[in-house]
Amino acid sequence: MNKSILNKSVLLIKSHYETLLYVLAIVFMALALFMPTIQLKQKVHNYLLVADVSQSMNAEDEKINNQAASRLEYTRYLMKNIVKTSPCGTYFSIGIFASDNVALLLNPLEVCKNLDVITDSIDHLEWRMAWKGNSRLSFGVRAAANVFDSLNVPAQMLFFTDGDEAPRVNVTIQQDLSGIQIGKNLAFIGVGSTTKVGVPRFNSNNKRVGYWPISENNNSGAVSVTYSDPSQDEPDPPVAFAEYDRFLSQLEDEYLKKLSGDINASYVKGADTPEFYEFIQGQKPAASFVSDYKIRWLFLCLGLLTLLATYIPNLISLNYIANRFKH
Repeated sequence: MNKSILNKSVLLIKSHYETLLYVLAIVFMALALFMPTIQLKQKVHNYLLVADVSQSMNAEDEKINNQAASRLEYTRYLMKNIVKTSPCGTYFSIGIFASDNVALLLNPLEVCKNLDVITDSIDHLEWRMAWKGNSRLSFGVRAAANVFDSLNVPAQMLFFTDGDEAPRVNVTIQQDLSGIQIGKNLAFIGVGSTTKVGVPRFNSNNKRVGYWPISENNNSGAVSVTYSDPSQDEPDPPVAFAEYDRFLSQLEDEYLKKLSGDINASYVKGADTPEFYEFIQGQKPAASFVSDYKIRWLFLCLGLLTLLATYIPNLISLNYIANRFKH
């Protein structure tokens, strides 16, 4: 009895083969239309890109496509490459460092849906964003910890800087960073050359007027100025008249390595190389989130395969006829 029912079922399916496949195709298309996502727990990368915008970052000791570029230009270049090579589902926020503080400019945005917004924000990073002319990186690390708290979501901070402080913090006022807990989520990206170079000076209209001179304001670190707003520099500020009178700056990689060690962070020299981008993409995911996973493509593929399957009997018949003719 069971065998008879089975045989009848097989015959019924054979006789209505195409109809069943068309019905399945319609079902898959309907699912693609009305159920395009499912909830899945995924590991998510969330990067906070921080750019040092102090004026030593205007020093031109990097290259982009064999053309001289400033440290800040190179920072923007690396940031954009990181963004463009990141897979969908990666989140980016953007901040800047100046004086002793870090300011958040852009809250976390998903890269594929907001690529233009993220890259445009990076393109507009410049020295005139700084609210003060001095630069105290060790103080900025503590401020970075506060920015992490304000994000309300776990993140990996990539801090692009030349490490050149102005003025250099001495032992008497050095920050105690032993309580900083963001080390595992922080990577310093060194920008610049270890060879000392002059630092270009710009006026309030962002016009280059010469090089920063050696003075009592910047004799112990990166360019430091006495006014509170660097965008309000006088139209014709003093500059170095001779090469020997220029203030010189370099990538302070040893200082950045020490600072990284103090807070258990990591350090890498920023470079337009596969190894550098592999280091960035190899950072541990910030967290695991339950997020929507698009499966419309799966149902569309199943629907297409089901439609193609309706031609299988015809192909079998053609193959049978071809073999008969051969014999």
